[in-house]
Amino acid sequence: MADVLNPDALQHEVDRLDGWDGTSKDGISKQFTFEDFAGSIAFVNRVADQAERAGHHPDLAVSWDTVTVTYITHSAGGVTQDDIEQARAIDGLSV
Repeated sequence: MADVLNPDALQHEVDRLDGWDGTSKDGISKQFTFEDFAGSIAFVNRVADQAERAGHHPDLAVSWDTVTVTYITHSAGGVTQDDIEQARAIDGLSV
């Protein structure tokens, strides 16, 4: 099982991400905005494909033009390096 990042390590990693924020307890999150609902759903499908390949799945909240992605490793009880790596991968899918 992956180790939960301590608060300093988590902050260091989050500072290196573009637009992500959060805590080890609540997970790291980012909102992605699209032109319409179809754009949001297309992004969700790309995230789902990435999550399946990685075997590491985020929590997703979808509204009309916005998708909020949250990563936390529930089995570890907080944010791990796996969550950080997936956040980086998800950033590459938003274009």
